[in-house]
Amino acid sequence: MDGEHPSPYLGEKCGVFGVFGHGLEAARLVHTGLWTLQHRGQESSGISAADGRQIRTHKGAGLVAHVYDEPALAKLTGHAAIGHNRYSTSGGSSSVHAQPVISSQNLLALAHNGNLPSTAALTGFLVSRGIATAGANDSEQMHRALEHELAAGAALDAAIARAFPLFTGVFSLLLLTRNELAAVRDAHGIRPLSIGKVDGGYVFSSETCAIDAVGGTVIRDVRPGEMVIASESGLRSVQLAPEQGRLDIFEFIYFARPDSVLLGRRVNEVRKRLGANLAREHPVPADVIVPVPDSAIPAAQGYSAVTGIPLDFGLLKNRYIHRTFIRPAQNLRESGVRLKLNPIPEVLRDRRVAVIDDSIVRGTTARRIVAMIRACQAREVHFLVSSPPVRFPDYYGIDTPKREELVAARMGVEEIRDAIGADSLAYLSYEGMIESTGLPESKFSTSCFSGVYPVPVAAAQEVLG
Repeated sequence: MDGEHPSPYLGEKCGVFGVFGHGLEAARLVHTGLWTLQHRGQESSGISAADGRQIRTHKGAGLVAHVYDEPALAKLTGHAAIGHNRYSTSGGSSSVHAQPVISSQNLLALAHNGNLPSTAALTGFLVSRGIATAGANDSEQMHRALEHELAAGAALDAAIARAFPLFTGVFSLLLLTRNELAAVRDAHGIRPLSIGKVDGGYVFSSETCAIDAVGGTVIRDVRPGEMVIASESGLRSVQLAPEQGRLDIFEFIYFARPDSVLLGRRVNEVRKRLGANLAREHPVPADVIVPVPDSAIPAAQGYSAVTGIPLDFGLLKNRYIHRTFIRPAQNLRESGVRLKLNPIPEVLRDRRVAVIDDSIVRGTTARRIVAMIRACQAREVHFLVSSPPVRFPDYYGIDTPKREELVAARMGVEEIRDAIGADSLAYLSYEGMIESTGLPESKFSTSCFSGVYPVPVAAAQEVLG
């Protein structure tokens, strides 16, 4: 994915993972789940665990490997736990808003994947109850509303049902009290959340790959608009709002791990079909297919399979750059793409190269990749994108630029081709993208491509443009 951020790639809001079951070392399973979901956020991580008497929390800035050690995990005892990985924001790393969200009352821990484009209703509720909102982000305001209900004596399910109408936006939530764990999705289900079984207990995860990682078996997705409560008596479900499922299609294109399953479809197979459809729509005369690692690799495999053009890894990814809080020297920061990707000249020299990427956002990374490949004396560079042009911002928990910063909002395809310096540029059609999923368009939010926002975003549009 092309962009220009602290990383040259877009950031997804976060990943959440939870476990409930007696006899389980819940926090240790959550720790493993968060390792598996590290791709969804690298700014901070946290785990809250409950043993029926109290909730203990450990969180901090950094990767999962940085935040936890054996003494920290040993203190997180209990049969239930939830965890959270937060993505890197343009403001840099900070543990100020690290999750799970907790308070001094310690009645509830909350982990949130998503974004509320407007908190007007939620803020109004809190202010009317004399609850402070200054400096609180959307997740923290949700926590304050729920904890207010719990402090007034409501059971967890009743507290969620009362607060749910105030949450006007996108959320996959995990909520932990001393005795129960709840999973909740907004009515559109734009962010994923799945349920599994593990060793007699239950597991909840942003992606199914993390359920696999702890030895669990996937049961199903949490339905859009559904609340699922795990307690001593097992699972119970309440549909809080009519289901209007519209999963963000970017999960298939870029964010989810290829071994995850979304809406019954393996992400890896969908990405291969994206590349295959791109090949059918836009065949190019090339000697080698070169993917931009890692998310574009399956699409490049699909393109290669249809065209018969061999695939080779002419760009090598440094997996650790932009995942540290030690900033490189200024002269290196200015060449961030070279830090992230390094070419292998023997793959590129004197060849017609077809580069496959999953998207172009600002265009700066694409331009630098093309220049890098040309510097290796490639004869031609064709840039192929396995999704349509990104013309609209996301307001649902993905860190996208303002619309005027999106290159496809300002330029046509040929203008972009000229700007990035490629011999040709082609995008997969919108119809080709939908067809690749094997599911109807109505199952998806395609707002970044279509400008159609299932959840109203007027307040966010006023702020972000």
